[in-house]
Amino acid sequence: MNEIIKGMKKSVPIALGYFPVAFSFGVLCVSSGLPLGLATFISLTNLTSSGQFAGVQLILSDSTYLEIAITLLLINFRYFLMSLSLSQKIDEKMNTIERMIISFGITDETFALASLQPGKLTFKFMCGFILTPIIGWVGGTLAGEFIMGLLPLALQGAMEIALYGMFLALIVPAMKDSIPVTIVVLISIGVHTLFTYVPLFNVMSTGVRLISATLIATCMGAWLFPREDEA
Repeated sequence: MNEIIKGMKKSVPIALGYFPVAFSFGVLCVSSGLPLGLATFISLTNLTSSGQFAGVQLILSDSTYLEIAITLLLINFRYFLMSLSLSQKIDEKMNTIERMIISFGITDETFALASLQPGKLTFKFMCGFILTPIIGWVGGTLAGEFIMGLLPLALQGAMEIALYGMFLALIVPAMKDSIPVTIVVLISIGVHTLFTYVPLFNVMSTGVRLISATLIATCMGAWLFPREDEA
């Protein structure tokens, strides 16, 4: 039990950071007309912020199951690499079922913080370590849904505008700190705009446009700004 409590305490900062983002996800789902409780269910079974936002947008645009699956695979593929890296740090006594359980809670933030922990990571420690962020993420989503359900329609519309501000607040600082990020973002915007407004591409669904823009921008970024191997 001490190991579980220790893990929970270590990841409290992550949970506090997750709450407002998850809150906005709950707001998005309710304001988009999705049934109450669905956003919380999605957060409880997924735990992937960018994937959830993208998935909901694709659902609302009537994308096919295949388009949604491919998009989410591309967005969440990094978790495969994170889990592979973290597998070198976990306790060798951890069996396959236990590894599968803790892999559910691997996110960008939990991976980064877990990698910095001294010594081997035990199953009990990791259970507590991922539990706190899950509570923060699911609790934030539930709060967003609940509050949106109480607000009048006029205020719900204002909350939707606030979401765009949140996304800009996430993107703009990264663009200011990195020229490659700025160029990749602009390429993505340009490609998606081209696919959306040029009649030649009208045959493409929303999901296909999103997947194509992501792939093109990513490949262009890798080609223009290759990472040099560290000596």
